[in-house]
Amino acid sequence: MKLIRMNRKNPARNWLSAVRRSDSTPPGVEKTVRVVLDAVRREGDAAVLRYTRRFDQVRLTAGRLRVRPEQIKEAYAQVTPSAVDALRFAADRIRSFHERQTVKSWSYEKDRITLGQLVRPLERVGIYVPGGKAAYPSSVLMNALPAKVAGVSEIVMCTPTPRGELNPHILVAADLAGVNEIYTIGGAQAVGAMAYGTQTIGRVDKIVGPGNIYVATAKRIVFGRVDIDMIAGPSEIVVIADDTAEPRFVAADLLSQAEHDELAISILITPSEPLIQKVRTQMKEQIGRLPRKKIIAESLRRSGKIFLVRDLDQAVAMANAVAPEHLELAVDRPDQLLPMVKNAGAVFLGHYTTESLGDYVAGPNHVLPTGGTARFSSPLSVDDFIKKTSLLSFSREGLSRVKDAVTRIAEMEGLQAHAHAVEVRTQ
Repeated sequence: MKLIRMNRKNPARNWLSAVRRSDSTPPGVEKTVRVVLDAVRREGDAAVLRYTRRFDQVRLTAGRLRVRPEQIKEAYAQVTPSAVDALRFAADRIRSFHERQTVKSWSYEKDRITLGQLVRPLERVGIYVPGGKAAYPSSVLMNALPAKVAGVSEIVMCTPTPRGELNPHILVAADLAGVNEIYTIGGAQAVGAMAYGTQTIGRVDKIVGPGNIYVATAKRIVFGRVDIDMIAGPSEIVVIADDTAEPRFVAADLLSQAEHDELAISILITPSEPLIQKVRTQMKEQIGRLPRKKIIAESLRRSGKIFLVRDLDQAVAMANAVAPEHLELAVDRPDQLLPMVKNAGAVFLGHYTTESLGDYVAGPNHVLPTGGTARFSSPLSVDDFIKKTSLLSFSREGLSRVKDAVTRIAEMEGLQAHAHAVEVRTQ
């Protein structure tokens, strides 16, 4: 990891460019995705089957796209009881956290005028889940359970099965989370099927869930026809640490983030130079024991950074500028730093709150804003699966109280028919 000393030669406007992020889509990717989406929109199942055969090397028929109940039953037999218990444990904690996010419809009445807001769940939601060897049952739980808590009546899941590999942990997680329909397709064709609908797969109102660059691009393109959660970039972590931090813990957390893929971003910000040396030593020792060490090494080479700062105030200011997906406060008094934190997807307080907890069993959602979007967006939540409708009810007397202001503003804007619609009711 590259060490950058923050001094007068490294003002904020310069060091931020050292945090390597890519926000562009290769032209070839977008062209391919648009071709696939257009074909799915026009041909439906036929295009989905064709591209699944081409990209995943799986020959399917329309009648075999949907996972059957007996396949889910078989999945339980293929996984260990301890795995089922772990997924159920995580599901219970995730559900419990998100139940605290629910909101209700409300209204109030004054001067014979009733105003309010109706809160309704979306009717049908699509979840994309990576499949095959790169399977993430935790993503199933994190995306499906908030939708279930919100009251979504139909939850559809698409997961690819490269070379026919249907991951049993994915199916068990989907069953525990209450997913209603599961289809064995992935890629841009799955996004298109959920967005446009096919002869077999009904279209959805919103698509959520992680995927590769083709999936992310497809979600961006179909946005507007359906809603989406976000355009997710590479995973990222910023660790702010002081002299009280345990070097083994800090090193382990940086390595765990780099493990995601070669584009993952791992950053340490600290005012302690002795800590930096100890963390580097620990990273060298620990990486050799990890099976994904090649991916970790490339991630750290590309995007791993250590910033030596003046003090913790400067560290937090830098973290706010980065607006990371995950922010760890590995300091003696994290509660004192927390009020200064403005931009982060999730904040992990103290030496024993590793980011891994948030990925799996803590309860808060692990679908978090990346690429600096924590400046203006939030983690996936129950709010993502509801819609709000304004409610207005005026009596004749209530209309009379506001009619003069309505007609004056309408006349300011040159919209006489708007004023007339009020006047005909009060004459």
